[in-house]
Parts: sequence; C-alpha cells; structure tokens
Amino acid sequence: METLASSTIEWGVAARAIPGQPSSGDLDLVKSFPNGVLVAALDGVGHGEEAASAATVARSILEAYAGEPVIALIGRCHERLRATRGVAMSVASFNVSQGLMTWLGVGNVQGVLLRRGLSRSVTEESLLLRAGVVGVQLPSLRVSVLPVSTGDTLIFATDGIGSDFDRGLARNYPPGKAAASVLARHGKTTDDALVLVARYLRDRP
Repeated sequence: METLASSTIEWGVAARAIPGQPSSGDLDLVKSFPNGVLVAALDGVGHGEEAASAATVARSILEAYAGEPVIALIGRCHERLRATRGVAMSVASFNVSQGLMTWLGVGNVQGVLLRRGLSRSVTEESLLLRAGVVGVQLPSLRVSVLPVSTGDTLIFATDGIGSDFDRGLARNYPPGKAAASVLARHGKTTDDALVLVARYLRDRP
C-alpha cells in the first residue's frame, strides 16, 4: 500500500499479484505536471511477467508525457505496446486552473468519481469504458470532461476488484485506508488486483 499527497490530490494505492506470481500486471501512476496531475490504473492482459512488462511500458510513457492530452497519451501507449500483450487502462488528467478532470478508459479498469456537495450528500459518476486493448485494438476515443471540487474522490479499480465494491469506504476513509480496505474486502484471488483512490484537494482559483 502507498499513501501520498500533493498540493492537488491526496491518494492511496493498494495492489497484489495473483497468488503464485512474483509480479503484478496491475500498475498505477500518479504524476504531477505544470498546473495539473495525471492519475492512471493499468492492467496488463493476463498476468505474470508478460502482463507486468506491458503495464510497465505503458506507465513509463504516461510518466514521460503526463502533461499531454489524454487521447494523445493513449495513442502513444498504443504504438509502443504493439509488440506486447497490451493493456487495459483508465486515465484521468486534473487541470487545477480550470477545475476540470478529463478521463478516458479503454478495457475494463473501472472508474468512479464521488462528488461531495454542499449538502454533504454524495453523487456518483461512472467512467464510460471503451471496448478494446491498448496495443492490440484501439477503439474510437472520446474523453469526458467533468468539473471537480475539493473533496471529490476518484476511484480506479482493475478487474481483480469486484465490481460491487463498497464506495462508502472511499467516501469516508482517507485514501490510503480506503484503498487497502477495498482490496482486502473485494479483491479476487484469481487475478492481479489494484485499487487507487485519489481525493481532489484544490478548487479553481
């Protein structure tokens, strides 16, 4: 488990490899760039070393070009991953000056944004996932752009996490504790698993 904070977001990650494998094909990335931060969860197809290798290539590309538009990032990954198994990936780019989050998912990495309003009620928005595999078959890409406010919480979960995981954990716990709790309660033993919880800390100036 990893818990970190920046001036833009606070986040926590919890992950584990499928039993019997030394490395996981499920990886995360949180990378700051001027006036923003990029958040991603990557799931190499299958599991084991080849899945981990594909996910590692994708993460290195996202890290190197974090400030680029999300569609451009997916395109870069697709070209570099053609010789690999490919990856499923969901990516969110926060723009602090505009108070916006741009996100896009290819494959089966779930994305959920929990909004906390002035009434203290919480509403939920889900990422529309595009069918395909980055590096193998790329669908037509279209981003969604959402306003974000202080306290909004982003969750990315690979398919090693049950789709019915408890959103309340992310609403009520610090990100690191929430990620660990989701993994412990909803992680599958038949696949690599990763959950990333990121809470937005800054409103638009």
